[in-house]
Amino acid sequence: MSKDLLTLLAKVKYPGFSRDIVSFGLIQQTKLDESGKAFVKLELNSNEPTLPQTLKKEIEKTLLEDESIRDTEVQIVVKGPKGQQQSSGAESERSSSMGKVKKIVAIASGKGGVGKSTLAVNLSCALEQLLSSPGKDGKVGLMDCDVYGPSVPLLIGATGQPQSISENLISPIESYGIKVMSMGFLVDDDTPVVWRGPMVMKTIQQFSDNVDWGELDILLIDLPPGTGDAQLSLAQILPLDGIVLVTTPQKAAVDVARRGARMFEKVNVPILGVVENMSYLENEDSQKKSYLFGQGGGAETALALKTGFLGEIPLHQEVRMGGDHGTPIVVTNPENSASQAIQEIAKSLAEILGL
Repeated sequence: MSKDLLTLLAKVKYPGFSRDIVSFGLIQQTKLDESGKAFVKLELNSNEPTLPQTLKKEIEKTLLEDESIRDTEVQIVVKGPKGQQQSSGAESERSSSMGKVKKIVAIASGKGGVGKSTLAVNLSCALEQLLSSPGKDGKVGLMDCDVYGPSVPLLIGATGQPQSISENLISPIESYGIKVMSMGFLVDDDTPVVWRGPMVMKTIQQFSDNVDWGELDILLIDLPPGTGDAQLSLAQILPLDGIVLVTTPQKAAVDVARRGARMFEKVNVPILGVVENMSYLENEDSQKKSYLFGQGGGAETALALKTGFLGEIPLHQEVRMGGDHGTPIVVTNPENSASQAIQEIAKSLAEILGL
């Protein structure tokens, strides 16, 4: 890519954000020929009909302000929310490794420590049980995009290294019938991942393009907390069918969750619903519920975001123990109150997605 063109394109902000289209990783190709004609190719993942033309006009305006550029050609490839593509002057193919994945849903939270990864693992197992039938697996996948703190392998009891199928394709690790890919399989337990944003974006791209996911009814994606490079990259790289937002009841978590959800709204990713984790502690003898972190935060968040409230998951020691030992509670003890809550959430999500 031409460094001069990238410098100019870095002046173009993505609508609704303070970040530019270069740092978002949208630029696929640039070229400046001897006649002074600049060629730029972008790839978007959005269902906002006015976005391509808005960006195209802004790019042309910015480039033509430079005296060395006399003409422009801007090509924009748009990936629709279900992987369908439309092209403005260019063609692009969806990654073949994701071509047989029916639904893609991200599990997100604004704040860390809300149990998002634990929910992602147990929800994957609950969906696999729900979607399975005699002689047929449920075909559920789980992509761990928390590059800096990949905890999914521990939580789901998955070990080993992915096997190479071909030069640019590896197989995911399977555990409890779930196809799993995580940075945790690729680095040592004691090795920190010290990467800047572009490397994170590249890793998420490779998890999408270079993993043999095969036929899946649904692929869940465990996002790191916040609204950083991983979240923004994912919204651009993968045709998400929506996100499930995880929060805990207290105000600090609820406020951050709402702000995080607004980011997905700006990039036109639908919010499928809100899950409230660690909702209450239940006395197993008296059935009395103690609301340690407050009450109603999840439902209020769903109301504020104009989406559905998928349910409350109680605090339970067995959930923590299952995570520590790689034995998801919905598998080891489906009668547990937390398991039953997660199973109901899985049913609601499957219904929303038409599974």
